[in-house]
Parts: sequence; structure tokens; C-alpha cells
Amino acid sequence: MYRRLKAISDAYITNKIISNDFRATDANTGEAATLDLFKIYDENSIAGDDDKAELSRILIKFDLNPLRALTGSSLDINDSSFTCKLKLYDVYGGQTLPSNFTVIAFPLSQSFDEGVGRDVIKFQDIGSTNFLTASVSGDSAVGWFASGANAKGGLGTPSIDIMTTGTLSSEVKNLFATQVFAAGTEDLSIDVTTAISGVLSDQIPDCGFRLSFSGTQETDEKTRFVKRFASRHNSNTRKRPRLIVEFNDTIQDHHDDFLFNISGSIFLNNYERGELANIIGSPDGGRVTGSNCILVNLVTGSFSKVVTGSQHQFGPSLFAPGVYSASFAIDGFSSSIVSGTQKISDFVVKSGSIKFTTFWQSADQAVGFHTGSLTVKSSETTGFRNTPPRFQINIANLKEVYKTGQTVRLRCVAFDADEKVKSVKTPIERKSVTLTKAFYRIRDAYTDEVVVPFEETNNSTLMSTDTQGMYFDMYTDDFEPGRVYAFDVKVTQRSSTQVFKSVGGIFRIEE
Repeated sequence: MYRRLKAISDAYITNKIISNDFRATDANTGEAATLDLFKIYDENSIAGDDDKAELSRILIKFDLNPLRALTGSSLDINDSSFTCKLKLYDVYGGQTLPSNFTVIAFPLSQSFDEGVGRDVIKFQDIGSTNFLTASVSGDSAVGWFASGANAKGGLGTPSIDIMTTGTLSSEVKNLFATQVFAAGTEDLSIDVTTAISGVLSDQIPDCGFRLSFSGTQETDEKTRFVKRFASRHNSNTRKRPRLIVEFNDTIQDHHDDFLFNISGSIFLNNYERGELANIIGSPDGGRVTGSNCILVNLVTGSFSKVVTGSQHQFGPSLFAPGVYSASFAIDGFSSSIVSGTQKISDFVVKSGSIKFTTFWQSADQAVGFHTGSLTVKSSETTGFRNTPPRFQINIANLKEVYKTGQTVRLRCVAFDADEKVKSVKTPIERKSVTLTKAFYRIRDAYTDEVVVPFEETNNSTLMSTDTQGMYFDMYTDDFEPGRVYAFDVKVTQRSSTQVFKSVGGIFRIEE
């Protein structure tokens, strides 16, 4: 899964000196188009104020509810594939620009009010949040424990604004993350997986992040003016802040490409009134859960083989509700008798395949849950043909328009263009080829800007497979309304990679 979550509040706070008269410590920038990060040293002054430094810090918070909704079904925050990156986009407009600096992100320990301020010239829009105040509760202002949200401490420490370290799942971890900016024009992309995992596991308060220059770069005698990012109120929707979330929730069912002598997996889904739910496996209503909780009996003729299955896992600590899988191999050289004197190996030689009836049963084999079938085939052999097939690929159910707030399961079909198809008098549904290494990408159909890349490190854009073919899910809230998008598909087969562009046509997201 690849998600692009939106920011729900952002602002920058500052103690900038205005007209050598006052500091803008009570100014609010909640609806400003940019998030400005700067440090000015000894360029302005106020009578009686000996502090020569002026600086700003960025506050930002994302809506994590879409992730919370997935933590009980397909997202295991403890899985190594789960990563979160805080993404801000540079909006260089010809202004002076610092270089060779480091930005550090801390999770906030108290929440902030975004506010409605827009004045970033004279800083005359007053309100929370600002350099002194985090939020307003009733008629009372809730101040930062240290000006600029700068009271630091470990998780659980009282009277702090930002958290530096914390014990998560019995392990002490750094909660901050950094990024070096060499040229100064780079976008920000900081790994905040640890902090987000802590929030989703209810170990860290969900208050957002504070971003600033790192360490002595805020206190040295050097001016760094100004690194400018787009805010969530920027007119360019493509540059608004995002939390990029990746994790592997791929399910690959080998019902259609199960091969002799090679381990494969088959799956069983249990639905109750349209929703996935664990199987009721006993008269007292007990559910079938956990590892080694279910059996699959494979039968053909006089031959039978029992394999153990489990509730399917996404990562080390999440069992998918209502989804079961069994992984095993069928020995194509077996001398086990199938019928009469014919062995499994005889069938493999003569026909190249055997069809098994599959009985999903309780662990004690007392209760049956489902009867299906599985055809096991021999591996593909060719007359030294190294080139991959000429695939025709399509998104079969792609619509021209989607509304925000939708979750869409898209079906990808693939056909071998060189496959010989028999002529028939009546229409038939052609069977899709199942590709186990097929990735999707989403880009702007007009600008070619890649919005969702082919992500192969965490396999977050690897397509799932089932008995109907390949599929993946798209969350329309992750995309900017008004834009037109296209899908590309990347297929790796026979050590060759092919990219198919604009598969299924183009589509638009609307409010």
C-alpha cells in the first residue's frame, strides 16, 4: 500500500523583529501560503533587547485516521516494510536561500491551533498558534512551556513541548529525525516512522511535529534566510505537505499458477454479511484464529495430502481477520498412487497437471469450512525462448471519474498477445495471465509528474493476486481533485522488465 496523507494543520512561529520596534512573538501564520524556516543574526535590533537572533520554526500535523482504520486489517506497524516520510515541497521564488544546513523534526507533546493569520510581511495577524502560545482552551491561552515550543524532554516528561527520546515497546528510541540540505533547494523528506508508529500504538500523543534548524545552527552567529516550503493553504495543490506511507499488504494467491516442486500459497476468505470475519469453528461460537489453526486436505483419486494453514499475517503481529492461507509444495516425482497403478509422477509426465479437490477443515478435521479445487501444473518450458511474452495489459474496471472519499479496488488483466485462441461461435471470457511481479505507478496524465512511483523496496505498489487475477486498492483522498491521472504497469518476467504506460486510459478526481 502507498498512501499520501494530507496535513490538517500547519503554521510557522517566529520571534522576528519588526521595524526595529517589536518581535512578532504573538503573530499567527496559520493560513499563510508558505512555511518559512529562517535564522537571522545581528541584522535588526530593539532597544533593551540583547538577543541578536531572530528565528522561525514550523509546526505541522497530519490526519492519521486513515492509518488507524487499517491497523486492524492490513497494516502492521511492527513490520519492516512500514515506513512514513514527512514530505514538504520547496517553493523557491528567487529569494535569498541558505545552503549546507540541517532540518530536525521532533514530535510535539502538546497540540497547537493552526489559526487564520496570513500576514507574513508585517506579522500583524495575531492569534494562536504563535511563538508564545500553543493553543486556546476556552477563554484561556495555553502557552508553550518554553518560547518557540522549545521545552525538550523524553516521552512522559512533564512540562515539555517536544519529545527527544522515548521507550517504545520496551526499547529506548530517538524520536527525532533529520535531513541535510546541501544546495538548499531540496524538498524535505524526513523518515518519521518511529514517531508515527508510537502515535498509532497510543504510546506518543498525536500532536504533530515541530521542524527547525538543528542544534547550533539556531544559536550560532550566522544568518540563514530563508528556506521556504509550501503550506497546506498553497494555491499549488501539488506542493502541499504530505505524509508518505508505505507498507507491504500484498496477498499473492497461487491458485492459477501452482507448480509442482515449488512452494506456493492458496487462500480462503470468510465473509459475514459482506465483511471479512474469522470463521466460527465450534458450536460454542469459538473463532478460528492464529497460527496452525486450519487444515487443507488435497484429494485426487485415492491420493490425499493434508497441509496446515494459518490465519494470514501482515507482518509479525497482525493476523488479517477472515483471511486464511496455506503454503506447501506438491512433489511431482512422487510415487504415491492416484488411481490404479498410476502415480503422481505418471500424471505429470503424461498431462503436465493434476487437479485436486481442496477441503478446508478445522484443525481436528471434525468441521468442514469450504470445498474448492486446485490445479497443479508443470513449470513452463520453451525451445530456448528467452524473450518475454508480448503482454497486453489493461485496468479492466477503470472509470473516467472518481469522487474524493472513495476506496476503489482496481482489476488488472494481462494477456499474451502471441497466445493462440480457438475460434468459437459464442462470446467467452478470456482468462487473464497472473503475474507475480507486477507493480503499478500513478502519474499526472498531462505533465508526466509521478505521484505514486513503482515502489519495489517495500513492495508497497506490488499488485495482489487471487483466482480472478491481479488487483490493487486506490484511495481517492490521497490525490488532488481536479487533476487527471494515468496508470502505468511494470512487469518483470524472464529477467526482463517491461513498462506499459497509460494502462486502461486516464481518469479524473473530483470533489
